[in-house]
Amino acid sequence: MTRSVLRRPLALLAPLLALAAFAAACAPEDTPGALHVVTIDRQIDHVLDRYIERTLDHAEETNARAVLVRVNTPGGELEAMKRIVGRIENAGTPVITWVGPAGAQAVSAGTFVTMAGHIAAMAPNTTIGAATPITATGDDVEGDLGRKVTNDTVAFARGVADLHGRNADWAEDAVREARSATPDEAVELNVVDLVASTEAALLEAVEGREVTLIDGRTFELRLAAAPRVENAPNPYERVLAIVSDPFIVSLLLLIGMIGIGTELFFAPGSFLPGTAGAIALLLAFLGLGTLLPGETALALVGLAAALIVLELFIPTGGIFGAGAAIALAIAVGIWIGGGGTEVGIQRVLTLVLGTIIAVTLLVGAFVGVIAVRYLAPTRKPGEDTSRPEGYQ
Repeated sequence: MTRSVLRRPLALLAPLLALAAFAAACAPEDTPGALHVVTIDRQIDHVLDRYIERTLDHAEETNARAVLVRVNTPGGELEAMKRIVGRIENAGTPVITWVGPAGAQAVSAGTFVTMAGHIAAMAPNTTIGAATPITATGDDVEGDLGRKVTNDTVAFARGVADLHGRNADWAEDAVREARSATPDEAVELNVVDLVASTEAALLEAVEGREVTLIDGRTFELRLAAAPRVENAPNPYERVLAIVSDPFIVSLLLLIGMIGIGTELFFAPGSFLPGTAGAIALLLAFLGLGTLLPGETALALVGLAAALIVLELFIPTGGIFGAGAAIALAIAVGIWIGGGGTEVGIQRVLTLVLGTIIAVTLLVGAFVGVIAVRYLAPTRKPGEDTSRPEGYQ
């Protein structure tokens, strides 16, 4: 084994350290007593669920005075909506939901995210409601399953409304009859608390109001002089949103199947299609939600270890080494992005070094087993070690 071969794994350090520097630069600011602002401007799914969870955690950890959630969504996944609503209801800081600016909507699943706020508001020329459950293709859910989903959603909707003293009958009609409301109608029907044309007007209107959290604590809102912290999606969440797009998921699945199929049946020994296909399939499973982020990261580390071992024993011109570097960089990126809001340099370097050590141990163990069993087999005591006759 040449020195150049032994030095190949060291090339993995470059992308990992670059990723560490980038992630450390993306660390959010910590401003105690601030008003944290969160924006829902896309379909509700597991990516948005993760974003809301992270930002509310950050607000609680920094003793925020309140969280303002801008809502503009066409709806989305029922289960993701329930998790978001539950997180808002159990928040340790007051949450203000605002359907805005003008022209925004909070329909379908967005209806209940808005109603979950301790204070709910709408801007002029916005809408709320039309929360009848439908399939992913936009069709009605028929039969017993449809009745089951509808009744479950109705019970959930009434619970959200009752918790904040809002109109539970309207919430039920929004599910059963796809009922909607304008801002003025929503205030009159006790669906939301007020109409505010701008964020500044909203903060002025709620100044001095008392909010009671689910644990019984009461807060008086004093937001006029509070510093603002914009909690935008971080790079990991933006990438995860792209990977979760149905078109991108389909593309990744196609690349994965074509790559592995080419490697197995059409061009064995070409290495590149199989390497790319394996990485693409793991990313597709992440986008589909089949694999959780942590599970995907572990699978990528295992794939990287296997590719490093193959690189040590099979001359591929660096294909396996490059694939291992990409897999490790993605795995570390998932761990950094999925581990919470705080991304300090110490934590980043710990993850990078931990990943490198784990891969090194895996490769070392594999090479050790190969060396013991095949390259330098041990002989039993008394075994004849003499050379056979005719040995040259």
